[in-house]
Amino acid sequence: MKFIRPRGTSDILPDEQNYWNYVLDKAKNTAIKFGFQSIETPTFEDTNLFKRGVGEGTDVVMKEMYSFDDLGGDSITLRPEGTASVCRAYIENGMKNQPQPQKYFYNASMFRYERPQAGRLREHHQFGCEIIGDENPEYDAEIIQLGWKYIKNLGLSNIELKLNTLGDSKTRKLYLRDLSNYYNQFIHRLPKIDSDRLLRSPLRLLDSKEIITKELSSGAPKSVDYLSEESKTHWDRLIYLLDKFAENNEDFHYEVDNRLVRGLDYYNRTVFEFIPQNSSTQGTILGGGRYDPLIEMLGGPSTPGIGFGSGIERMIIELKKQKVKIPANQTVDVVIIHMGGIIEDLWGLISDLRDNGLSTVFAPNRSMKSQMRYANNINAKIAIIVGPDEISKGSVNIKDLSAAGSQKELILDSKVIFKYIREKNIL
Repeated sequence: MKFIRPRGTSDILPDEQNYWNYVLDKAKNTAIKFGFQSIETPTFEDTNLFKRGVGEGTDVVMKEMYSFDDLGGDSITLRPEGTASVCRAYIENGMKNQPQPQKYFYNASMFRYERPQAGRLREHHQFGCEIIGDENPEYDAEIIQLGWKYIKNLGLSNIELKLNTLGDSKTRKLYLRDLSNYYNQFIHRLPKIDSDRLLRSPLRLLDSKEIITKELSSGAPKSVDYLSEESKTHWDRLIYLLDKFAENNEDFHYEVDNRLVRGLDYYNRTVFEFIPQNSSTQGTILGGGRYDPLIEMLGGPSTPGIGFGSGIERMIIELKKQKVKIPANQTVDVVIIHMGGIIEDLWGLISDLRDNGLSTVFAPNRSMKSQMRYANNINAKIAIIVGPDEISKGSVNIKDLSAAGSQKELILDSKVIFKYIREKNIL
């Protein structure tokens, strides 16, 4: 029997870890500078959390969730997105009683049953940020600025910001009615996938990938024309704040896209996406929006929120596409080359070197030539060479592998060896 990884998943091998470490470090450090704190939620949740929060009529709930009954008979779902879980944690743990707003960030696996392709996996990893507990547009601007700073800190360029407003529940019904009436004029021209969507979620037609539907959408009603006075004030304030931010950041630009809706039912008012220029249909590398109704939908008190999610895999694809230079994988500082079955006499030295902050390994018990080849293959910086003669004399030979040079004989003493390495500035 031959086992392979499930379709739509990936093995993140050591050669790729430098990209992952780089992205996750930038994500965490950027969020912390904006005053966010880390939060972790379970990998699986009650299925009804996502049905109620994400929306039973969405593609995510209808087609993409990994749901199953556990041994106790409860319906469980591997999380398809992060916001509903964070909001459940906010409600359950009484975070309403903490100073508001609460700011969280997370790195987590997400699961969706989709057709695998570049940047779209059945298990993917996501960095997300949420601001819960304040409806003021200043926090819309801040979450967008955080996303932009994260992208900039990664070294990416030529990234477009698109945003839109969906209004609120006061005007949504009127807008959806007119949107449905508009598309119903062309029901005979719509592809089946979109004619089905029209019945359950007419907003989804605005970001359809079908050519005919995209052409028809250019004449569809615009949500910005249906805003209540309160929502329009919110939207105008956000635009003003983004314009002020752009004055101090000349490479920050945005475009109002009236067809931008995002794919989950809990969004209201502001929605946004960061998209690389000349990207494919799967090009969004960060997207989110405001979800003021969500916590109340989940049984909590009326509490506004806004956030974003960003796929780590898609971000790495874009880093490689733009050829952004990132730090190389961490190399080994010291490799112990040993002959004559004396490795047990070196345990103390190895432990001391590690305690002094040097990554240290011992080569496999082979010929000296093979051990040196091993040292070169793992990009070790220093070789400490020891055999029976050195043990009897209480000495070692140390060799700088990063530069051509002769060996130096030293006393077999970790303090002496560490001092020599530091003074010679070998590392």
